Amino acid sequence: MNSVRIDQEDEPARGLQETVDRDAESPPKSPPAVRRRYGGRLLALVTFLLLAGGLALGAWRAYSRQQQVAEAAEQQRNLVPSVRVARIEPNSGIVPVSLPGTTAAFATASIYARATGYIGKRNVDIGDEVKEGDQLAELAVPELDDQISQNEATLKQLQAALDQAQANMNLAQVTWNRDTKLVDQGWVTKQQGTIDVQNLKAQQAAVGVAQANIAAQENQLEVLRQNRSYAAVVAPFDGTITQRNVDVGSLVQGNSNTGTFLFEIMQTDVIRVGVYVPQDSAFGVEPGVEAIVRVPELPDREFAGKVTRIATALQSGTRTLLTEIDLANPDGALKPGAYCMVELKVPSKSQSVVVPAEALIFNRDGLQVAVVNDGKAKIRKVRETRDLGTKVEVDTGVKAGDQVILNPPVDLTDGSRVQPQSEATAPSK
Repeated sequence: MNSVRIDQEDEPARGLQETVDRDAESPPKSPPAVRRRYGGRLLALVTFLLLAGGLALGAWRAYSRQQQVAEAAEQQRNLVPSVRVARIEPNSGIVPVSLPGTTAAFATASIYARATGYIGKRNVDIGDEVKEGDQLAELAVPELDDQISQNEATLKQLQAALDQAQANMNLAQVTWNRDTKLVDQGWVTKQQGTIDVQNLKAQQAAVGVAQANIAAQENQLEVLRQNRSYAAVVAPFDGTITQRNVDVGSLVQGNSNTGTFLFEIMQTDVIRVGVYVPQDSAFGVEPGVEAIVRVPELPDREFAGKVTRIATALQSGTRTLLTEIDLANPDGALKPGAYCMVELKVPSKSQSVVVPAEALIFNRDGLQVAVVNDGKAKIRKVRETRDLGTKVEVDTGVKAGDQVILNPPVDLTDGSRVQPQSEATAPSK
């Protein structure tokens, strides 16, 4: 037990001795100043190497970028881009123009009362089909009937007065015929002969007055009878009643200025379509130009016709030309007053070609297109005459058969080399 304890107590001493022996064997350490000088040089060397490496890397990268730019520029100079082209064809000479229009009846009449009275009979109503001469209504005109009766009686009185004047004239003629021989023989004084002659002339004048009175009365009676005939309201032409403003028992006035509006009648077997053509198309419109009328509510039908008449003069306010088209309407499918679209086949008055809208170039130099010629792009200025939506009609700068570049690149310049792709066609209108 004692020997073990002694060994444990000697254990720290042996460890301390081993430490002293190791320290004796290691070389002596440098002073602190020497260590700091060596560390600073080493840090400067590392910093220099890093800076030099960074500069070299930056220079190498700049050189690489410059080489890439040069190679890209060279490649760009040698690159021949492929472009889509379309061949221009001449205008067909017919320009379709679609414009809004309005349908109207071929003939419309507003029927007013020509006589004053009450509606005694009404024979038609709205929507009724009538023929020319059909009676639409009958007026009761008792005052006018009374005037006719009174004037007929006056005419009879005047005829009786004429008969009396005629008898007196005949008597005066007989008296003069008898006395004229006696005056010549001296049996009757010349004074008496003069009286007989003047009496005959007076009776002849009386006959003339009576005849004139009868003629005036007959004329007045004719006017009354004519007014009486207006009591029968008749249709002026074949058509349809579109308005009815009176009924049986209604009082109507026959004044020419304030006459009562009775009916409206329209002739609908032929429809008149009116359209206002703008100035850029008006100079090609003339009677006979083909037209197609479409009504939105009748999508499955087209009504073909031709321009029937034009107004000749443009309206100064809108610069449009009133144009009318007559359409047969036997089944009544077209209604007057409806909105419609009118397509006119207007002959073109100028020589032009049609260019796709996607070939146009807009810049400060105006409207241009790029034409392919011998593998090079040629920029040409054009003048637009009509905008057709996806196509544009031009009359200068290009001609039929030229190939225009579609969607030309932004950097395309005059003289640039290009490679046309498979050709598309710009159809004429």
